[in-house]
Amino acid sequence: MNYILMIIGFVFVIKGADLLVAASSSLARRLGVSDLVIGLTAVAFGTSLPELFVNLTASIEGTADIALGNILGSNIANILLILGVSGIIFPLAVTRSTVWKEIPLSLLAAILLGLLANDRLIDRAVGGSVLTRIDGLVLLCFFVVFIYYSVGIAMQATDFETQAPSPGWTSRRVLYMMGLGLVGLIVGGKWVVDGAVAMATTFGISQRVIGLTVVAIGTSLPELATSAVAAYRKKPELAIGNVVGSNIFNIFLILGLSAVIRPIAIGPGTNRDIAVVLMASMLLFVFMFTGSKHKLDRWEAALFVAGYAAYTGFTVLNSLPS
Repeated sequence: MNYILMIIGFVFVIKGADLLVAASSSLARRLGVSDLVIGLTAVAFGTSLPELFVNLTASIEGTADIALGNILGSNIANILLILGVSGIIFPLAVTRSTVWKEIPLSLLAAILLGLLANDRLIDRAVGGSVLTRIDGLVLLCFFVVFIYYSVGIAMQATDFETQAPSPGWTSRRVLYMMGLGLVGLIVGGKWVVDGAVAMATTFGISQRVIGLTVVAIGTSLPELATSAVAAYRKKPELAIGNVVGSNIFNIFLILGLSAVIRPIAIGPGTNRDIAVVLMASMLLFVFMFTGSKHKLDRWEAALFVAGYAAYTGFTVLNSLPS
């Protein structure tokens, strides 16, 4: 039953996120907010809502390994799997701004996480490394700076085509849909976490690995759908922007909130996963200068997918009981 509820939970969090973004976009238009701001904030935030509510539930219930594994696994899947699949569909050319600002900012987020998660290595802390509430507040401060930057870009943009939905809803329906979306996210998030804990217990696999694989892929489905459709429609900037923005949201906002709610202990193997996030982010930056300049070519995208398959296979096999 836990597994069935876990699958239903994924449906709930994804559909709940969709309803909440649609309602928020409609409300923003009623308040006179531009499509540009909606596109660079509401839509980017919406694709990260599944990770947010799964992590908040995991933090409240004290399953820190799922919370941290979900974020690291989602960021790895976003770059290696989602950009890989999208780049195979259509080569992803990006602007100079994305290459020199947004991609390095996502790399900075991974570097900052690596520093904050290594108290034992850097400060020689006794008792292991922990993402404390202060660390969470530091991440949230970086998130505020990122939002300020994003809104500034949105206000200056002249050629950005928003992907936000534009339903002509009444005020009552907007509030109803927002409430329904929140309920779906909250209930679905709890079912996903409970199912992940049950799966880890049944198969003798750590909660960290379940978070890195099953939960991370499930909560990354909105990013996969958005980027794959964008690539198919030959809108590469949106495909990459969605992934890079989501990775920044995941670390600065979601992990920051999770640590503020309950400090997150850094378990064995976490540094390896952080290193994979760093390498994937760095490789994305390097690929902007190999082959076609400022473009993720199909052969590079194929390497991403192969790398994700190798990483996932190694993680699962390494965690199986001997």
